[in-house]
Amino acid sequence: MPYGELDQLAINTIRLLAVDATFNANSGHPGAPMGMAPIAHILFNKFMTFNPKNPDWVNRDRFVLSNGHGCMLQYALLHLFGYEVSMDALKHFRQVDSITPGHPEAHDTPGVEVTTGPLGQGFSNAVGLAVAQKHSAAVFNKDGYDLFTNYTYCFFGDGCAMEGIASEAASAAGHLQLGNLICVYDDNHISIDGDTACAFTEDVSKRFEAYGWHVIWVKEGDTDLDGMEKAIEECRKVTDKPSMIRLTTTIGFGSKLQGTHGVHGNPLKADDCKAVKAKFGFDPEKSFVVPQEVYDMYHKHAADGAAAEEEWNQLFEKYGESYPTEHADLKRRLTGVLPEGWQTKLPSYKPTDSAVASRKLSESVLEAIHEVIPELISGSADLTGSNNTRWKNAVDFQPPSTGLGDWSGRYMRYGVREHAMAAMMNGMASYGTVIPAGGTFLNFVSYASGAVRLSSLSHRRVIYVATHDSIGLGEDGPTHQPIETLAHFRALPNMMVWRPADGNECSAAYYMALTSKRTPSILALTRQNLPQLEGSTIEDAIKGGYVVLETPGAAVTLVSTGSEVAICLEAAKILKDQGKPARVVSMPCVEVFDAQPKDYRLTVIPDGVPSMSVEVMSTLGWEKYSHEQFGLNRFGASGPYKDVYKKFDFTPEGVVKRALATIDFYKDVKPLRSPVNRAFTNLI
Repeated sequence: MPYGELDQLAINTIRLLAVDATFNANSGHPGAPMGMAPIAHILFNKFMTFNPKNPDWVNRDRFVLSNGHGCMLQYALLHLFGYEVSMDALKHFRQVDSITPGHPEAHDTPGVEVTTGPLGQGFSNAVGLAVAQKHSAAVFNKDGYDLFTNYTYCFFGDGCAMEGIASEAASAAGHLQLGNLICVYDDNHISIDGDTACAFTEDVSKRFEAYGWHVIWVKEGDTDLDGMEKAIEECRKVTDKPSMIRLTTTIGFGSKLQGTHGVHGNPLKADDCKAVKAKFGFDPEKSFVVPQEVYDMYHKHAADGAAAEEEWNQLFEKYGESYPTEHADLKRRLTGVLPEGWQTKLPSYKPTDSAVASRKLSESVLEAIHEVIPELISGSADLTGSNNTRWKNAVDFQPPSTGLGDWSGRYMRYGVREHAMAAMMNGMASYGTVIPAGGTFLNFVSYASGAVRLSSLSHRRVIYVATHDSIGLGEDGPTHQPIETLAHFRALPNMMVWRPADGNECSAAYYMALTSKRTPSILALTRQNLPQLEGSTIEDAIKGGYVVLETPGAAVTLVSTGSEVAICLEAAKILKDQGKPARVVSMPCVEVFDAQPKDYRLTVIPDGVPSMSVEVMSTLGWEKYSHEQFGLNRFGASGPYKDVYKKFDFTPEGVVKRALATIDFYKDVKPLRSPVNRAFTNLI
């Protein structure tokens, strides 16, 4: 279709909104929006189906801006198409409490699908969105009822292409043959350091072809509107491969600094703002100008999207008559609410039950609940046999052509790609129809920490099954034994870190992980067997911390997690024989414990009794719950796990020795306040 003056006017309007917003904020990145405005105009106005009045319509096309520093491009589009992003919001770009932050955040801005910013994350999220669409279509689409037909589109730049996470995700997408994913590479040869010739000279097109992608190159990305449209059309016809459009653009197109890194991360100067407005036929003295005909054109497309949603709603209603079970299931999934009564399937344990590694206890939970929570998708970063993340009758999510599974499969083979796995799960969770869980060793969740952080920031229900949680993994040694990892992730806002001590606590961890719609979870699980504890219950454990052994007249409280709780209980027996009775507290999740009323927390860690924490990890952070800390503030050692525990004195005798020292040190401290009693407890 030929393009005319109105199209060019719309493109220049997008460019100048980015120029004005960054200038007004004296902060931001105008270059990418100015360069990518033409492809954005074509994509949003010609190809994408969405309804700005209902940004959550499930069959909308998804758009991800992986080069998130260029977010004024996305904010301008959202405003122009009629999302609840007002002109005032554009004028408050990058200001406190605005809905137009410096990088896209899904929970802040209507129409933003995923939180991007760290480069490569958005690209990897887009792969996850495409996975969720493929799976949802396979589960719910029926003859005559194509409920899930949407595409995922992603823009990414040289910085994303350089990041390792994008390479991991691109490789996974190629293997998975995600023909519903179309990514546009902004090939402008500029990064913050200047021309990419200084650091990035590979052939990105060949790289993506090697990954198994369909690749097209549009060489005139500033002007060849027909070429861009034809490229997208061609990509939509390729159904057995993801597509990458290499689009060669000029960063900061129209600016005096176009084509240089000077327009990458800095607003235009005042004279340049005026000059570029004049060049594009706008009044140099006016700012934040949108011609009415641009609004009219874009609002017409938005109205078409609203009509498409209404048509979909009618189809879905009719679908309910033919497929009532699937209809009810999908309707429920879209609310984020779990099936009624699912929790009755959670395993519970008695003290007489055999000792089991918590990674195996986790497997038992998945085996018990996978049928009653059909939206749960498990997976592993090439450690299935070690993470125990696959239930017995699971079908792999794979292209049917491979013979390895099918699109309806609920087990993901992420390969050795921990970082991409985490980011893909963020995308999958963002889609709205699935709950992803993915496994690796706890130590290698650190490889994924950039994406794990975004799970928390974007409020996604993602479950990290993190096995081999301590020096208890033994022979693999210090390279695999996490020390600082739990302190790192406990410091992360809006993250639940669970380290269950037995089967009931493991079930409690899954209960909280699955019912917390807006909070991700890390489940730190053992390789070695753990006894089922006297005094543990699912009901107590879901409080995050509870008294597993109460002792009248206790001389000390031992506060512990995971595999060390049983050691503390053994130590308590020795202390009792020595006339120094001890209480034992299990603290499987400090974040959930912190959310309990103060009165409850003081019953668990009371005033007047010295407390000592015991965990074979860094002691950092345990000051909040104990007067003294017994931990491991050095790297571990290689050897059989019992020998490694003995080397570092993590034995009942080692705990007793330190408990006696704690009792003696605090015996004359009157009154002795609980660490829970703090001045800031009730302050925000």
